[in-house]
Amino acid sequence: MAHTIRYSEYLRNASLIERHISYNLLTPEVSFDANGKVIPYVAPPVTLSTLDVFRLIKTHLQGRFMEQFRVVIPLAAYLILFLIFILNQRVSAPWSMAFGLFGVVVGLMLFMEGLKLGLMPLGETIGNTLPRKSSLPAVLTVAFVLGVGVTFAEPAIGALQTAGQLVSVEAAPYLYTILNHWTGALVLVVGCGVGLAAVLGTLRLIYGWSLKPMIYFTLVPALGLSLYASVHPELRKVLGLAWDCGAVTTGPVTVPLVLSLGIGIATATGKGNATLSGFGIVTLASLFPVISVLGLALYVASSVSAEAIIFAAATGSPATATLAWYESTPGREILLGLRAILPLVLFLYLVMKLILGEKIRHAGMIGYGVVLALAGMCIFNMGLTYGLSRLGSESGSLLPAAFTQIAAVETSPLYFYILGLILALLFAWFLGFGATLAEPALNTLGFTVQNRTQGLFKKSSLMYAVSSGVAFGIALGLARIIFDLPLAWLLLPTYLLAVVLTIFSSEDFVNIAWDSAGVTTGPITVPLVLAMGLGVGDAVHVVEGFGMLSMASIGPIIAVLATGLWIRMKTRLETEVTVAAVNT
Repeated sequence: MAHTIRYSEYLRNASLIERHISYNLLTPEVSFDANGKVIPYVAPPVTLSTLDVFRLIKTHLQGRFMEQFRVVIPLAAYLILFLIFILNQRVSAPWSMAFGLFGVVVGLMLFMEGLKLGLMPLGETIGNTLPRKSSLPAVLTVAFVLGVGVTFAEPAIGALQTAGQLVSVEAAPYLYTILNHWTGALVLVVGCGVGLAAVLGTLRLIYGWSLKPMIYFTLVPALGLSLYASVHPELRKVLGLAWDCGAVTTGPVTVPLVLSLGIGIATATGKGNATLSGFGIVTLASLFPVISVLGLALYVASSVSAEAIIFAAATGSPATATLAWYESTPGREILLGLRAILPLVLFLYLVMKLILGEKIRHAGMIGYGVVLALAGMCIFNMGLTYGLSRLGSESGSLLPAAFTQIAAVETSPLYFYILGLILALLFAWFLGFGATLAEPALNTLGFTVQNRTQGLFKKSSLMYAVSSGVAFGIALGLARIIFDLPLAWLLLPTYLLAVVLTIFSSEDFVNIAWDSAGVTTGPITVPLVLAMGLGVGDAVHVVEGFGMLSMASIGPIIAVLATGLWIRMKTRLETEVTVAAVNT
């Protein structure tokens, strides 16, 4: 119950405990030397006890750890509970999987902290300094090389490098050889696509170009090559990989580093449009890799025949009993982590020293961040091997047991066909919805959009639109794998629908919608959905299980564009009603 008092009584009681302190008591006493000059005051060093240090580190790490814990563990718990209570299956090697999931949380925590302390400051410094000391071609060259480098540093890129183990060479020879023998070239062409996107995105930020024409001109070759590949008996099996690569690139390394460089360049040149800064590059970085991978597939198809690939795989030398340290866990994961981070850091350092001639400020802190990024990437890779990829693959391989008999489960289907199929699709829908809603980047995007639109497009509306779009996209991608539908049948209509919605949408909503797909493909969602799709495809004997990520990318674009049109129509109707009421 509230207690009321008179204001005079409050002042009397407050004055009783009031104490005036002279400012002179809070400042050191001024001292003079023999010549009468003021001796500058040197503050004593701050000393912390061991307990104080422990409390500071604990508070800092606890927040960073829980940020990743809230994304990974609920998602893993959902998968495990679905396996146990719906599919009536036991999780194999639970302790090993738990160790892997813990490694994912710790590795991602360290990597994100290292990214903020080490790599991001270098990218921002280069972006602010480069335009003042170099010509535009040199600026664009740096942006291109940086785009290539950040692709190798993406945590989820390792999922592509391990996906080839689940592909049958007899069923999909070109897909098999690209994932197993052309892995380096695959990542390189994806990186070149991101580099070209960084160049065009930087030019767009400098000159304030509209995003709409760039989307149209980029979709023409992407959809054209997809249409050509869809009628080729072997290349159509690479189509899902190509469109999934576009989703892999827009992760926690590529987006902030490329954006920081582009925005820094636009700010330094004074030509950037502040209201558009930060939007548009992500879209291009997810579309250009599709063109690059399809181009690589065409080159491979023209260089070697499918029969030669199958023959080489059948007559290849058997694997040795003892693998080299860098070919087995954990050596392989450590080598991948070093290969991902060190070249990128070396490139940023050389740009700073040789091209800009700038001294690296706070070198100790940046070095500490680089060490954290290296350690985090290596630990994350090991967690991916033991935990996340294994959990996704196991969930995907057992999911068809709900509606059909599979080799992994000897018994008959758990439910009759229609009910089991509905349960599987609902599982995929809630997985996509929950995983996207838990993405930290989506919260940040929601705040940004709400502030930019002056509250017209609310944060909650954007978050639910994006999450629903991803959910329907993943469910649609799962249905495609189950029924073995051609991916082109889904890509062409959905992207044409997105283009139609783009034509009728305003520039701001177009920027938001096409970039919203980037926040859905984080380092947790990508390996999990990728492994799940491959597991489902293997269980139902589909040639390839790629394509779920591509549907998860186009889903939120359509959802946000449709939501933006609905908000604009609603606002227009409310305005007309208000004007009519005022006139009457």
